[in-house]
Amino acid sequence: MSILTSYKRVAGLGSAKEGTHHWWMQRLTAIALVPLTIFFVVPFGSNLGAGHDAVVETYTNPWNAVIAILFIITAFYHLMMGLQVVIEDYVHGKAGVVLLIANTLLCWALAIAGVFAVVKIALGA
Repeated sequence: MSILTSYKRVAGLGSAKEGTHHWWMQRLTAIALVPLTIFFVVPFGSNLGAGHDAVVETYTNPWNAVIAILFIITAFYHLMMGLQVVIEDYVHGKAGVVLLIANTLLCWALAIAGVFAVVKIALGA
């Protein structure tokens, strides 16, 4: 006995077996973001209004640079997964596919740009 409807059995639209992994990754990234946010915001907030030289000095410290990179990657990955759920739930048809692709590309592009900026500052380039 199967829990799939006749249509889903014929169309091959059964479970993709990815829901549990996606759910766990969202929870793990959310938990990881708690300390990463604190460790990112403290040095970042202390440099607000301090000027370019102070920011460069802060992020040439390897600890601050690594925390910033981890924060950026984790935050954008968490954002990508959250937006994916919203798009899959509320947008249907070809527009949904286009938005899922745009979501993935935009989140990865912004994460790469953020990591590149931190690396450039950290290495003094």
